[in-house]
Amino acid sequence: YDKDNKGVKRSNVNGWHSKNFDLSDKNSIQHKFFLSLGEYIFHAFKHYGWVINPKKTVIKEMWAIINKKGNFNVAHIHPNCYMSAAYYVKAPKNCGEFIVESPNTAKRYTYPKIENDNELNMQVANIDVSEGDLLLFPSYLPHKVGINESDKDRIVISFNVEITN
Repeated sequence: YDKDNKGVKRSNVNGWHSKNFDLSDKNSIQHKFFLSLGEYIFHAFKHYGWVINPKKTVIKEMWAIINKKGNFNVAHIHPNCYMSAAYYVKAPKNCGEFIVESPNTAKRYTYPKIENDNELNMQVANIDVSEGDLLLFPSYLPHKVGINESDKDRIVISFNVEITN
């Protein structure tokens, strides 16, 4: 932030979104961070039933987001990736929930009456985040971040994962 306080405009509303980190340096803190999360990433891929080759699983891009009081992120997806992640460096109380929406657009408009709400028929799910949480989710999943109502910054490191040929 100190080097580029303008950042870039993506899904952030009044918050700061860094440019993508330079991931070409294998000795960088960003690369070491990714390597430290490898077991969680591979576990998530396996949980989804996706075939992976660890040697071909790479970070496509990584960035930081700082949301001050009143800042939030609008609904979006991460196209052309397999998995996305949000690691909560700082997550004070009331800093904004991570909100996922059903990717089934047809279901948003017409569906049978629901007798019992459950995780399979939810239209929206809110996740109350804490410092140190790592959220891994399919990149096609629509998601957003609620308004930071705290007086402290919410700081997140996010990245997209792909499998190269």
